[in-house]
Amino acid sequence: MNNIRNFVIISHVDHGKSTLADRFLELTGAIDKREMREQYLDQMELEQEKGITIKLQPIRLKYGEYILNLIDTPGHVDFAYEVSRSMAAVEGAILLVDATKGIQAQTLANLRLAQQQGLKIIPAVNKIDVASADVVGAEKEIASLVPANKVFRISAKTGEGVKELLQAVVNDIPAPSSGGKETKALIFDSRYDAFLGVVAYVRLKGGELKAGDKLRFIAQKTSGVAKEVGYVIPKETPFPVISDGEIGYVATGIKDAGVVRIGDTITLVSTPSASALKGYTQPKPVVFVSFYPQNTDDFDVLKDAVNKLHLNDPSFVSEPEAHEALGRGFRCGFLGVLHSEIIAERIQREFSVPLVISRPSVEFSVTDKKGKELSIKTAVDWPDPTQIESIKEPWAQVEVITPASFYPKALQLLEQIEGTQKDIVYLSEKTVQLVYEAPLREIIIDFYDKLKSVTQGMASMDYEIIDMRKGDLVKLEVLIAGEIQEAFSKVVPKVSAYQEGKTLVAKLKEVLPAQQFSVALQAVVGGKVLARETIGSRRRDVTASLYGGDVTRKNKLLDKQKKGKKELKAKGRVIIPPKVFLDVFRS
Repeated sequence: MNNIRNFVIISHVDHGKSTLADRFLELTGAIDKREMREQYLDQMELEQEKGITIKLQPIRLKYGEYILNLIDTPGHVDFAYEVSRSMAAVEGAILLVDATKGIQAQTLANLRLAQQQGLKIIPAVNKIDVASADVVGAEKEIASLVPANKVFRISAKTGEGVKELLQAVVNDIPAPSSGGKETKALIFDSRYDAFLGVVAYVRLKGGELKAGDKLRFIAQKTSGVAKEVGYVIPKETPFPVISDGEIGYVATGIKDAGVVRIGDTITLVSTPSASALKGYTQPKPVVFVSFYPQNTDDFDVLKDAVNKLHLNDPSFVSEPEAHEALGRGFRCGFLGVLHSEIIAERIQREFSVPLVISRPSVEFSVTDKKGKELSIKTAVDWPDPTQIESIKEPWAQVEVITPASFYPKALQLLEQIEGTQKDIVYLSEKTVQLVYEAPLREIIIDFYDKLKSVTQGMASMDYEIIDMRKGDLVKLEVLIAGEIQEAFSKVVPKVSAYQEGKTLVAKLKEVLPAQQFSVALQAVVGGKVLARETIGSRRRDVTASLYGGDVTRKNKLLDKQKKGKKELKAKGRVIIPPKVFLDVFRS
């Protein structure tokens, strides 16, 4: 165990974690040069396309007489739960900072997580080869946050300084401490395999695991048999045994994806008295989105996809729901909007299920006149306004880090989101940190895109939920031909209900197909119409067959058509194609 080092690489998104991992793979000879490609540990096609790490990825490296267990982690705020799970399996972390950008929002968030776990932190400044790099400035920012004897200067792209950094991992990160002879393994990730069942990635904190061992899952109170154990080097490779202090995988043979839970402890059936290791706090979803299959026959495939994705991402939750126009689907909870977009993209790519996706919303707390507290995740569940006593909505603390030159524009944007300024900190002469408190609904939709736009992509942000606060909110409903369409309903601030309603009916007029009769589109709050648009009826020229004669013949046909359209308007019903929902939700 003295020769084992378990560590993670943490940083803000796009600061070079995966590129540094590539250099470690090359230095240790883990990958044949012919097989090497950029961001090797980003295995998913989606990760390679977007240039970001989405899933944590463990790998075992051999460096001289040392075994290095590296976990490459995501950098985006929506995947912070992946980072926290990785940290529970290691003793140290490399904190990587881009010399061209300096400390950014998620750098601070990940650093706090590492410090809370008590990890040994090795700071490093990356991209020193870039002409615009401010290495000294980045070092000063790091020194103000992390007490360290040395800040390593590296270029993950060229390999400069990487060998010295890897040697520091060996010298500075402590070896794992022994957990004793009783077998205990913490599950920090998992995936599903059609032949091996659920494959759990584990950190051994006592004893050992061998193929054929009878397993017991303490929290789930279930059992299984280890069909295979081994290490990821870089592909899953079977070994006879994995031992105390090591990171590896266990193929459980269990085909029920819900049985093996991340954060659970694996022990042996032969040690029934073994107690569970400290797992993870179950993350609470803050953004809710509905998924419906465009083809209603694909519901079972969607259900299977949701179950399998939940296996290796416990922060993603779902519950079935149904809609008259869209059929059966799922109301899903996520840690952020990007998280929801990634899951939706994976479902459509990996399981070939085209989706209709609703607009993101947050969870509200409504207290009725009888004092009963209701949890509202969708506008469909919003109670009658006359029965509402009070409404609360989630608020978040938003941290924006921006170059000082863009400080006025970033401040102006933050002033527009109904927020409250809490602090302004100059991290350096060139970098400012703005701390605000604001309603979560103001942040999750397009605030990040607006921030990147006004700061030319130079600012970064992080946020965390702080509490629930009173809000003046109403349910905005849409009537199409006098009939409420709940799929378009949304909860909005009372002050912006008119503008929201006007925008929504205008979009519907643009995308809804014309009918044989005129269709009224109305935005309504509490029975009061705030905005209206009308889609004119499709009209056939009923006089085209006439070749002459008195004008009364023409008028007679037109009156008959008018009467028919009037009857259609009274009795007719508008069928809304799924594409309309898709277009409106995307807008």
